[in-house]
Amino acid sequence: MAILTPKALDYAERLVMYTDPDTCPTDALIPVPLSEEPAFVSWQQDIPREYLAMTPEELDRRIAYAKAKLGTRLTVLGHHYQRDQVIKFADFTGDSFKLARHAAEKEGLEYVLFCGVHFMAESADILTAEKVKVILPNMAAGCSMADMADPDDVYQAWDEIHEMLGEGASVVPVTYMNSAATLKAFVGEREGLVCTSSNAARALTWAFERGEKVLFFPDQHLGRNTGYAMGIPLDEMVLWNWRMPHGGVTAEQLKKAKIILWQGHCSTHQRFTAAQIEKARKEHPGVRVIVHPECPWDVVQAADDNGSTEKIVKAISEAPAGTTWAVGTEINLVNRLAAQNPDKTVFCLDPVVCPCSTMYRIHPAYIAWVLEALLQGVVVNEVKVDAETRKWSLVALERMLALP
Repeated sequence: MAILTPKALDYAERLVMYTDPDTCPTDALIPVPLSEEPAFVSWQQDIPREYLAMTPEELDRRIAYAKAKLGTRLTVLGHHYQRDQVIKFADFTGDSFKLARHAAEKEGLEYVLFCGVHFMAESADILTAEKVKVILPNMAAGCSMADMADPDDVYQAWDEIHEMLGEGASVVPVTYMNSAATLKAFVGEREGLVCTSSNAARALTWAFERGEKVLFFPDQHLGRNTGYAMGIPLDEMVLWNWRMPHGGVTAEQLKKAKIILWQGHCSTHQRFTAAQIEKARKEHPGVRVIVHPECPWDVVQAADDNGSTEKIVKAISEAPAGTTWAVGTEINLVNRLAAQNPDKTVFCLDPVVCPCSTMYRIHPAYIAWVLEALLQGVVVNEVKVDAETRKWSLVALERMLALP
């Protein structure tokens, strides 16, 4: 079997390719050929030209045919933030870790097509058997938050933190699932663990049982919101700016801090504001506001509740008929929840139609391309984690899985 792997990109190239944090890839969510996607110029370009002008109808037909031919050798995973034109081909939908675990638990698989972003495909490769090939339809589908924690920057910060705190410093590293496999391995080697948005509090509790301080990366907002909910005051959390010498903090600030927050964020969830919540309450008396904990602290404080994508889905699905919900998370998921709950009013806090710009790079044309290549015995866009990284990443993930 042939395996085609795109040219490896260095960190600077990936950051440029993956990150467009303040722009929307589209102002509409209608299916169009790949050549008509306004942001296609920044996506993976080595897709064969024949796929560029294929209509949505032709792509649907070809994807369905390829899936049927591959049968049980293949599973297609779709993250909640994917567009509907992708989700309809998913065998299983969920958040990133739920999808990776699902792939690991399936027997007899040869291929996992992960319709998500790069770190998710890495997690699936770590958790599945080595013979299973994990494929990302578009290698430009990264995560701007994950790329804000470059491994070299994290290694340097770790050394600087220990130099500033002095001998006997007790720091436990915790990385969010939304991070590169190399950083999952980093925390695994240093007595730390991985967390998700649903178990971050349990992960921090575990870490504080083993150390005096926590280095939490890459999302400052999840770390701050979780720590605050656990009773840690804001003045006992310090923001480490990886662009500045010694993180832009003093030794005194560092010694006082219980949580050292990495200066990273989700570009989609950073769009939500407390002003949007205030407007929603004025226009919809009795509205319930639920947001993702990757939103800024003031937004989470102004909301009625916050939680992972799975918690948001559950809260709205189980809510009484007639209730109204304003949601602070990615627009594709919000629109899907509105369609699935016609007995309720569900709308997005952000009035601008702005899907996750990197999730949006999974266009059906890429799915058709990689599936039809599999029918020809060619693996395109395989995501493979090296053995040493896999070993220590598994340690960090297994610590998380063992959380009470």
